[in-house]
Amino acid sequence: MNDHSKQTSVNSRRSFIAGFGGVLAAAAALTKTAFGGRLKRESLLVPASPAMPRYTEHHIPRDGVSLHVEDYGGGKPVLLLHGWPDSSYLWRNQIPFLLANGFRAIAPDQRGFGRSDRPEGVAAYSLQNAVADVLGVLDALGIDAADIVAHDWGAAVAWLTATVHPNRVRRLVVLSVPHPLAPYTLRQREMAWYMLFFQFEGIAEAWLQRDDWALFREMLLGNGDIDRYISDLSRPDALKASLNWYRANLAPRLPAPPPKLPPVEAPTLGIWSSNDHYLDGERMKMSGQIRESTVALRADQ
Repeated sequence: MNDHSKQTSVNSRRSFIAGFGGVLAAAAALTKTAFGGRLKRESLLVPASPAMPRYTEHHIPRDGVSLHVEDYGGGKPVLLLHGWPDSSYLWRNQIPFLLANGFRAIAPDQRGFGRSDRPEGVAAYSLQNAVADVLGVLDALGIDAADIVAHDWGAAVAWLTATVHPNRVRRLVVLSVPHPLAPYTLRQREMAWYMLFFQFEGIAEAWLQRDDWALFREMLLGNGDIDRYISDLSRPDALKASLNWYRANLAPRLPAPPPKLPPVEAPTLGIWSSNDHYLDGERMKMSGQIRESTVALRADQ
């Protein structure tokens, strides 16, 4: 989770997808492809709008979960992965730039967010499942390997994808979240109070929504399109699903040796904010020592 800075490169990180409604659905060309089991892959061609270029909207099934994916252009593929509490809408300002420079931009809503399914149970939101979702999206779209740009939880997913499946990642750009083996600093432990708070199922949901989402608004520091976030998280079980990412992957555990991970082979760029209220940039610097070819740049804010 970041500080919602106003810097141009990251100023859209906290927005959500708005529904397209009947007009675009009626104008779109619909195709369906059987994709194993009871779910079918669906693809809609969505016409261009004043705000966004034309794209294909996919609903890709993966282990019983339907993943909403926006697919723009036809050049070299770039997979864009968002975090909490975002959706693929996060990348709306970057997508036109990527297209103008010859890239194909692929922006999924990760499970539990946006228009993707919200499976039941905490275990459904493990990083292992999220990495498998990434591979499922690439496989469904016929992509052997892609560049990945990712923020927050998306960055955690991207790091693991690059370590465990190096043949699927050409280049890696991670925003805010460091390598999973980067040592924790005391400052990071202090900044991460909300991660512990989110572990209290039912209690965290109640407090975040209380008094017209007062605590949620406070945590966002007044930045971003807050009404859009609240509308998205007000969908049935959406807030719970989003917090399950923290419960599945950051629940308190007994001390144990760090996991052994293969090195990241892809050329990697790490970007962080010096004014982040929730993530310590020092850990991104440490990532450069874990992954020797990481180029870490500070975004002064």
